[in-house]
Amino acid sequence: MKHLIWLPFLLLAACQSGPKDSRTLISDNSPRRFFTPESFWNQPIGAAPKIAPDNQRWIQLLANDPSCENVGVNVHAYTIPIYAVDSTTPRKIVLENAVLQRGHEHFTEDQSDSLYHQHPDFRGQPVPIPEHLSPSPGSDAHVAIVDYGAGKAWDMWYVFRDSSTGQWYSNTGMTYDLYGSGVFERGAFGVQPGESIHQYGPGRAAGVPILAGTIMHHEVLAGKIEHKLAGALRYVAYQEFVYPPATWTDGNFENGIPEGSTLQLDPELDLDQFELTAGELVVATAMQEYGIVIVDFAVGTTTYAEGLWYDDHRSWDGILRGWNEPGGIKSIPVEHYRVLDASERVQQGGDQKKSFFLNFLAQSSDCD
Repeated sequence: MKHLIWLPFLLLAACQSGPKDSRTLISDNSPRRFFTPESFWNQPIGAAPKIAPDNQRWIQLLANDPSCENVGVNVHAYTIPIYAVDSTTPRKIVLENAVLQRGHEHFTEDQSDSLYHQHPDFRGQPVPIPEHLSPSPGSDAHVAIVDYGAGKAWDMWYVFRDSSTGQWYSNTGMTYDLYGSGVFERGAFGVQPGESIHQYGPGRAAGVPILAGTIMHHEVLAGKIEHKLAGALRYVAYQEFVYPPATWTDGNFENGIPEGSTLQLDPELDLDQFELTAGELVVATAMQEYGIVIVDFAVGTTTYAEGLWYDDHRSWDGILRGWNEPGGIKSIPVEHYRVLDASERVQQGGDQKKSFFLNFLAQSSDCD
């Protein structure tokens, strides 16, 4: 498998924390770590964490994944582009695209399932849209927008611009405090079992901010990631999720790994035995210290780098290797990872069983 994609489509330099009082404006627009220092996303795992009782079975599932790959990084496609804006950026209304389009029809199980919505706090409100804004390559078309100075974030899933009118559309839309908790309130969306969280605004299947856990270019160059990473995998549990941080799930695998769980690279593992670039060593170290939070379903196991295809001044070339390149993070055998115990935080609820997901869960492994 050359790259991992988020399904439903076939498959922080300056890391100083933002202010605890997110109402306080920041005087500059330089990158910084998202959310409060106390946020779930910014907590290291610590020494001697409790391992999940099902860890051995779950890791074996990942080892037998039909993708025949270990844990990797989405670098060139199905990434998370994060656009920095300020008070001078033009504001526009992003209209709600309530009917699935452009390759989404095959994911629809029934008419109601085809209706995805922006959150009421987002819908109809002006959003800063840079002139060069371009959603992530791939059918997910994620976009995140941050105003470091005002401490505000916007994110969307499946974003597109009508070439004839110039009007922007999105399937989902959320706005939230960039220096808040980074965790949406459990039950705040009114989602019911069998529904998708995308019908209520969040653009991640686990009901978390799209930008949470993104591997940021400036922090990799600085040599230190001080937050958990976001990840996705094939065998996410049906109707179970871990809160915090997840508020829902699209998992379809019985007794799988609940979305919101943390996957940790063995902190005792000697990373020097792998031929990693300096940037990859930074990412692998974060996987040991902070771990990977599962936030989506994918045809394999992956993490998400900041999307940089639109930027003439920044690139991941020579820093991180993606799915089209040999070596890199995915050279570390999956047997060196473990799932941490979160049984006390597991909650019930999630999307319905979908033939789209089940088709990929039924794939057999032939990795010899």
